[in-house]
Amino acid sequence: MNYRLKLLSYVVMAYMLLAFAWWTILLNQKNEEAYEAKREMLRVAKMANSTYTTEAEFRQSDRYTNLRERYKRRQAMIFGESLVFVLSLFVGFWFINKGYRDIIKNSRSKTNFLLSISHELKSPVASVKLALETILKRDLDKSQLEQVAGGAIAETERLKSLIGNLLLAARLEEAYEINKEPVDSGKVLHQIVNIEKIKFQDADIELHLQAGTEEIYTDKFAFATIMHNLIENALKYSGENPKVEVVLKKRETALEIAVADQGVGIPDEEKDRIFEKFYRLGHEITRSTKGTGLGLFIINKMVEALNGKIQVEDNDPAGSVFRILLKNHLNTPGLSEGRENRD
Repeated sequence: MNYRLKLLSYVVMAYMLLAFAWWTILLNQKNEEAYEAKREMLRVAKMANSTYTTEAEFRQSDRYTNLRERYKRRQAMIFGESLVFVLSLFVGFWFINKGYRDIIKNSRSKTNFLLSISHELKSPVASVKLALETILKRDLDKSQLEQVAGGAIAETERLKSLIGNLLLAARLEEAYEINKEPVDSGKVLHQIVNIEKIKFQDADIELHLQAGTEEIYTDKFAFATIMHNLIENALKYSGENPKVEVVLKKRETALEIAVADQGVGIPDEEKDRIFEKFYRLGHEITRSTKGTGLGLFIINKMVEALNGKIQVEDNDPAGSVFRILLKNHLNTPGLSEGRENRD
């Protein structure tokens, strides 16, 4: 169906170009015929008045010169308008095709999102249901009950996190209101690391906090959300035995955050698209990994709300590095003011 619509648009465009080329040729012919007719009438009039001498003098006369100039102006106008029309036609078709491609791309992204979110919602619900049925139908001892209940709680937390991301993504479509305060970055990061090490038991997460970054001045929820999503994404797409390095350092009055992994990496042609809503990379490890394509979208929106910048680079020898720069998040007077307001 898409191929037929695209083919039809090309056929229509070709027809319009040919039709306008034909009308341009006809208009030019009519202009030339009118010019030749008026030239002959002018020659006959001069002969009738006995003022026609030679062809060279006739072509140098004022009336012939004016007639020739009008003919050239009309000819230039015909071809000029034709060129403008052709260019406008190409630009219009380019915008139409671009809009069509964007609609198809968004439709596919939403379809993929609905498929993935359906699976993400059904999986924890099915796990919790299975756990409850196991508790009801079997006589479990305390250790078995704790194990089954623990699994159900973990799936419930996963469902809660998924719903939270969906609601947060919807909120971020509008302006997010920032509430800056002094934040213990080390404490927040250690809490996130502990949570992720429960999910990824073989994970190796290194934290490096440069002196002066232990306490920052930022929105605590935004900072925690950014770091949690960055670290979880890095672990999720790093394969077996994932290793992630998190670095916080000062750059004058700015806070620089770097999260590096040694995973599958991100192709150059997809680096500009990874922050789009619902977008997921196309390689196999991404398709086989749980996710909705909202994590990096949320990160990007949060960084924008904090007036920061985010970029992704290739890591050496493999993987990716997400680098964030947040200005005025190490402002000492701001910290003092925040403490006074908090007290």
